[in-house]
Order: sequence, then structure tokens, then C-alpha cells
Amino acid sequence: MPLPELEEFLARWGKERYRARQLSRWIYQRFADDFAGMTDLSKEFRALLAESCRVCAPPAERVEVSADGTEKFLFRLEDGEAVESVLIPDDDRRTLCISSQAGCALSCGFCATGAGGFRRNMTSAEIVHQVCFAAKRLSERGERLSNVVFMGMGEPLQNAREVSRTISILLSQFGFGLSGKRVTVSTAGIVPEMLALAREHPVSFAVSINAANEELRSALMPINRKYPLRDVVAAMRRIPLQSGRKVTAEYVLLAGVNDSDEDARALSRLFRGARIKVNLIALNPHEASPYRAPRRESVDRFRNILLAAGIQAITRERRGADIRAACGQLRGEAGGKRG
Repeated sequence: MPLPELEEFLARWGKERYRARQLSRWIYQRFADDFAGMTDLSKEFRALLAESCRVCAPPAERVEVSADGTEKFLFRLEDGEAVESVLIPDDDRRTLCISSQAGCALSCGFCATGAGGFRRNMTSAEIVHQVCFAAKRLSERGERLSNVVFMGMGEPLQNAREVSRTISILLSQFGFGLSGKRVTVSTAGIVPEMLALAREHPVSFAVSINAANEELRSALMPINRKYPLRDVVAAMRRIPLQSGRKVTAEYVLLAGVNDSDEDARALSRLFRGARIKVNLIALNPHEASPYRAPRRESVDRFRNILLAAGIQAITRERRGADIRAACGQLRGEAGGKRG
């Protein structure tokens, strides 16, 4: 529960507001999952908590470590569904990529998660536990979680309420104490929820674009038929931004499909004058995708055209591909539930 909800919940028991802050610190800063160990609470209060509540803390069913240091965790949820999250080390940053749904309903043609279909939304408890697990793992080796990105399984804004509750915990000084610029929500462009979340929380946004025209984007991303490219870009321009920050446009490059010089020039025109930066991602192949990754020279040429047009553009480094932890590769096991 976010702090205001927790305060309201404990108030029904006649408990003071500061008790909610104590509980939050134990769970999100000391990673406690047993009320008995919360020693600054009375025995009676701890007994009441143990009788009525629990902390969602399943262990990772599987941990895989990439040659580049990236770690992938598979969590088995209580109903048998499985989700994955990825911890990425990069110099002094430790970034956790978390899931918000078991599966995904959007069926983007280049993404392994969508190919597995949608099963259900995750609760805020299930979402935030991924953060607790990784943060505790890092603390045990003297490291600290620095960034959280909603770029794992699922479309976060089709689970907007639970994602918002999770963000409240991530940003709270009694939770994980992260700044808004260190929490990024990736979305395929669910326009109403994107603007509502931007008004509610000062987080960063990464919006999947993947084509510079409506017809191609609809072919790659069926959600474009409901939220067309023109409306998505208009919403990106309306997101309130603090000084120096930009909205990220994510663009997965597919060989011979959306990686031509004209595609790059069209993308430049689409973003001209906007506070938008482009994150270029060479396709990470998977068995369900009909597409191929472009050659490195094609990626570089595309980026250079954007740069020449005054558009900030970077190429995302591929991380964790050897353990299928790279962008677009998460499945949580193809079968979902344990058979």
C-alpha cells in the first residue's frame, strides 16, 4: 500500500499515522517480510499485523546471470503465473526492469512477450516485490538500486492503477526514495492514461513509436488503430517536463521494414521542435518474430540522419541477450502457468 492508504488502513485500528511510516521503512528500506522482526513495534501490534496482513515476498524461482553482468529473475506468482524482471549494472547505476502484467495484450509483431498472449494484470504487491527483491540482493553486496524502469512484461498503462500505486512507493521518502527522473514508464502510447499519470507523478516516459507513418505503425503495433501515431506524438509534446528533461521515443529497428534513410528523415520531421529524444534499439530476435535485426552500419546511418536533423538520438546497448533478457525477449516461460 502507498503511504496514504497504509495510514488510512491503520487508522481503522486506532493506530497513529507515524506507524505507517515505520512499517514502510521496515518493508522497503530494511526489506523485512516478517512482522515479528519489526522490533520498534509493540508485541501486540506485531501480533495483530501477523494475524491480519502479510508481506508478499516469494523468492525468485530462477536466477540467470549474463556474461555482461545482467541478471534475470523469474518469479512464480501465487496462481502459478510467471513473470520476469531484469537487473542491469552500468558503471555506478543499477537499473531494474520490472513487469506489470503476466503477458501482454498488445501483440506487437516484434516482441516475445506479446507473442505469448495476455493472462492478467499484476497487483501492486506483485509489482513492487520485484523491486524489494532486487534492492535487497544489491544491499547484501554493498550496492544500491538507482533506477527502475517499467519496461518488462506487459503494457503498464493498461494496469494504470496498480502501476500508479507502485510509483507512489518508489518515490516516497518512506519507500525507496527515488526521484521521478529515475523512474521510467514505457508505454505503447495509451494516450489518456499516459497524460493522467504524467499529471500525477513526475516520472519519465519512454513511448514506443517504431514507425514514422500510421500505416506501418498499425501493421507493427495494432494499438495504433485505437491511439494513432499523430495523437501519441501530440500527447508526448503535452507531457509536463522539468527543466532539461525530454520524453524518450523508443524505436525498434527492423531490417528492411523501418530502417531506411527515408524512415529516418520522416521521423526527424515528426519530432521537429519537440522535447523528444530517440532511443534506437536493434531488434533482439526471438523465435516468434518474422523480422530480422539490421546491420550495425544501418543503425549508425539511421542515427546520423536524426542527429544531422537536430534530433537527439542514442543507440541502446544490447544487454543480457545471452540469457534472453534483452528488450522484447521476456516471456516468463512460454507456457505461463506450471503444467
